[in-house]
Amino acid sequence: MQKTRIAFHTLGCKLNFSETSTISRQFGLQDFEVVDFGQEADVYVVHTCSVTATAEQKCKASIRQAHRRNPAAHVAVMGCAAQSNPDMFLKMEGVSWVLGNEDKFRLEEFVRSSLQTIENEDYHHIARQETGDISKTKKFIPSYSMNDRTRSFFKVQDGCDYFCTYCSIPFMRGRSRSESVENTMIVAREIAATSIKEIILTGVNIGDFGRQNGEKFIDLLRQLDQLDGIERIRISSIEPELLTDEIIHLVKDSKKLLPHFHIPLQSGNDRILDLMKRKYKREVFSNRVNTIKQLMPDACIAADVIVGFPGETEEDFQDAFSFIESLDITYMHLFTYSERPGTKALQMEGKVPEQEKRRRSKVMHELSEKKKLDFYKSQIGKEYNILWESDRSGEYMLGWTDNYVHCRTRFNPDRVNKIVACRLTAINTEKEAIFDVETVF
Repeated sequence: MQKTRIAFHTLGCKLNFSETSTISRQFGLQDFEVVDFGQEADVYVVHTCSVTATAEQKCKASIRQAHRRNPAAHVAVMGCAAQSNPDMFLKMEGVSWVLGNEDKFRLEEFVRSSLQTIENEDYHHIARQETGDISKTKKFIPSYSMNDRTRSFFKVQDGCDYFCTYCSIPFMRGRSRSESVENTMIVAREIAATSIKEIILTGVNIGDFGRQNGEKFIDLLRQLDQLDGIERIRISSIEPELLTDEIIHLVKDSKKLLPHFHIPLQSGNDRILDLMKRKYKREVFSNRVNTIKQLMPDACIAADVIVGFPGETEEDFQDAFSFIESLDITYMHLFTYSERPGTKALQMEGKVPEQEKRRRSKVMHELSEKKKLDFYKSQIGKEYNILWESDRSGEYMLGWTDNYVHCRTRFNPDRVNKIVACRLTAINTEKEAIFDVETVF
């Protein structure tokens, strides 16, 4: 019996990647064959992102690519953009299923039942929509990725209660929710039983983990710090007001928790932070950075920054730029403000022209690149443990230090998924800022 070929394509955040991997594992090898998205398949699955208008356009482009690759294939569209605007995808040629953020975990059920009952019909013209009211869900579905044998994105929290004025994520993923520490550790031990060496903790607002159960994120971190079978644990994005001194000190003292922090700033100007309805002033952010650097001078600190938010004047932008320039951060994840349906920012005055938003973004990008290069130069000659991955760049293999410095060395299959002590010798290119290394014996 010929297997049904199914291909997955994920856009957006680490959370999406963890969920795609979990959903793909539902398709048993007896009936289905998972193939690369670039190959011809019978079913294509596009896991969408709606964080910006550009992200949505990339989702539509991926669907069109899949349909061109095999016009007879069924296309499933799932995730945040599907939750936000299902009608947009239902009208697209080739689309058979549009699944929101809760119903996407039933993808295998929909695919099996549909392919069994409508084998000979043109199913593309009767696309099925399953996008329930995500705001009412209290269900948390844990996920983790297994696509990379080296590292796993581990979803420990979902949803958000913050409702920042620029952000549509609470409307797409619902309210903040998570499992208990005990149940989360059951899944963590599943990951630890594999060959995975590193876990990256992911969620929409992971610092809010456990609140519904009377627990805290640090309770989970303490348990994970004792987990056998996993050598490295990395914390993804965590809000500055939820990144407590207690967490920072735990990372400093831990042998598993890595000195790498991703902290959303969004703006370096207090007036804009207030318009965004963020829960802190910029002083809180700078205090977090200073505390981290005092305890872990070589820690990597990334910051999310939005430019061109409604009402952001040139004076506000320059104030934010000066503040960020003064911070001892490593680099920025930069976003040009994009209008999102349902958000309060849509009604705000003082829209920044697109050309001006692009200019401000370019200025911030240059600052980010300078900071990253300065940080990398400060690491020359230092020794770190590097986890080498299976990914290759020509004749080289790639890996990451514990403080998230990207490195390369000559490909050696014996080093894949191994943690090796190395000395950072030179930056290969200033543009990419990838280190060449030598092994320390």
